Amino acid sequence: MTKPYRLLALVPAVAILGAPWFANRVEPRILGMPFLLGWIVFWVLMSSVTMAIIGALDDRDP
Repeated sequence: MTKPYRLLALVPAVAILGAPWFANRVEPRILGMPFLLGWIVFWVLMSSVTMAIIGALDDRDP
């Protein structure tokens, strides 16, 4: 059975795949990148953080 905290893995995927519908604009720029590219870079980094959180909450032995 899937533990609820494992569903956190869906958050970055949904944020990246849903970005073109609500974050598709050039301004504001983030570190010189268009907003959409900055959004995608942010969520790629946050996916690593999310996986680290899920790994810390997982009670199985490595």
